[in-house]
Amino acid sequence: MSVQPQEAAGRTGATATSEVVRIESVSKLYYRDSLKIPVLDGIDLTVNSADFMALMGPSGSGKTTLLNLIAGIDRPSRGSIKVSGVDITKLNESDLARWRARHVGFIFQFYHLIPVLTAYQNVELPLTLTKLSKKDRDRHVRTALGIVGLDDRLDHFPRQLSGGQEQRVAIARAIVTDPTLLLADEPTGDLDAKSAEEILVLLERLNREFGKTIIMVTHDPRAATRARTQRHLDKGALT
Repeated sequence: MSVQPQEAAGRTGATATSEVVRIESVSKLYYRDSLKIPVLDGIDLTVNSADFMALMGPSGSGKTTLLNLIAGIDRPSRGSIKVSGVDITKLNESDLARWRARHVGFIFQFYHLIPVLTAYQNVELPLTLTKLSKKDRDRHVRTALGIVGLDDRLDHFPRQLSGGQEQRVAIARAIVTDPTLLLADEPTGDLDAKSAEEILVLLERLNREFGKTIIMVTHDPRAATRARTQRHLDKGALT
């Protein structure tokens, strides 16, 4: 990664207060046979560059669905989602996949590491989709693992790491392409209190030192207090 501390926002041409995400009148319906199941209803949301936003709400409130829409993993039934000025709802599937690989780093609750790959190889995976040389990929991977404090675990497999270390590898994988957005879905939900605290401190550092724009889904009020801003979802609506 080539981004230096305090420079990440400027890297994409954005200022510290410019919009990165603009969501307008977004609704999402799922269908079960002839039954309509509304999940999100008329969501309007703006996320500024270098913000760290916590999305809170009870189970079934639509938090993960909204995160998946922002990531381009799913599409809204109605409305528009713009990221750095690009309306991702208008991209076809191949363009959306390319956009997602370049602009989104996703952090999951259960890490989703590949067990037969080392920490180094797991982090390198997103870079295999780029045109970077092997030398540049190596530099990016080592930098990312260094940022999360695991430069001494390059050759370890997931089974040789603690849960907190696995999540750090997952975060390194999410940041290795230097994405526009970091999206975290309950990143501390499977961790003990000490490991959860370490992950939250790391996310704070990525936000404050590297200017990363982070949207974190959480049901934990203690985790949410680490964010700069908080928004609440209830029955598919922002409150």
